[in-house]
Amino acid sequence: MDVDSASAGGARRTQVLLALGAVIGIAAAVASMMTLAAERDALEDGVVARVNDVDIRGNDYLRAVAALASDRRSPLTADDRRHVLDRLVDEELLVQYGIDLGLVRSDRRVRGDLVSAVLAAQVASVDGYQPTDAEAEAFYAENSEFFALPGRLRLAVLWIRGEPARSEEEAMQRAEEALAAVRAGQPFSEVRQRFGDEQIAPLPDAYLPAAKVREYVGPTVATRALELPVGGVSEPIRAGAGVYLVEVVDREPRRVPELAAVRAQVDAEMQRRAGDDAVRSTLERLRREGRVVIAEPLP
Repeated sequence: MDVDSASAGGARRTQVLLALGAVIGIAAAVASMMTLAAERDALEDGVVARVNDVDIRGNDYLRAVAALASDRRSPLTADDRRHVLDRLVDEELLVQYGIDLGLVRSDRRVRGDLVSAVLAAQVASVDGYQPTDAEAEAFYAENSEFFALPGRLRLAVLWIRGEPARSEEEAMQRAEEALAAVRAGQPFSEVRQRFGDEQIAPLPDAYLPAAKVREYVGPTVATRALELPVGGVSEPIRAGAGVYLVEVVDREPRRVPELAAVRAQVDAEMQRRAGDDAVRSTLERLRREGRVVIAEPLP
């Protein structure tokens, strides 16, 4: 064999070895990628599917299956369960697509729903919070006025119908005559029987808070009644379709109840404020960790 032939043979062997090495390298790379892909696609316990690196948890799947089962009279089949999972996958794909489209920022309704959901999640983070007796007592000592019961009135009302039964002037004149009779010493109940008209929804003969009095006789009459002393009788009051005279029979002052009587309301208020604090704390943290730049002066 001459020198040229030997040289050519060596070159071919080198090329073959290089090609073989490249094939082995590619095969190793492919095997490595397949291994990584398999590891990446392996689902952890409690995960039923993965959509672009987002896991669908088994608990969410089971809740969706249970919701479908509650609407069915017959047991669910394997196809039904797979249909539930497919819907969850489709939902996740659409959510991710909506985020890619920027709907979270551009769609006001989506933004509003997201903000509401975040706020609800923060409030829910304190669900189950039950104040201890010591905490409730300390809170009530500082906020007892918040739970104070409003004063109550016991009133007697004389109502004289206006139009169309009688003109406003006639109704007012009748009211003046009734007031004169009361001031002359006649009992209010007798004067009411003599001069008053029957009401469709008469004021009960009971102690009522101001808000309930307003429901029966309106704000104008209720406000005048609150200004009267016990035993006082108002001047004639035009309101609605008639004229009123009001006597304050008795009055109960505003009072602060014992903690035991309002413990449920105290616990509920403490839970509500804890939720507000959770939201406020989260916003303060987000502002600290975020970068907020504001134009000065504002347009």
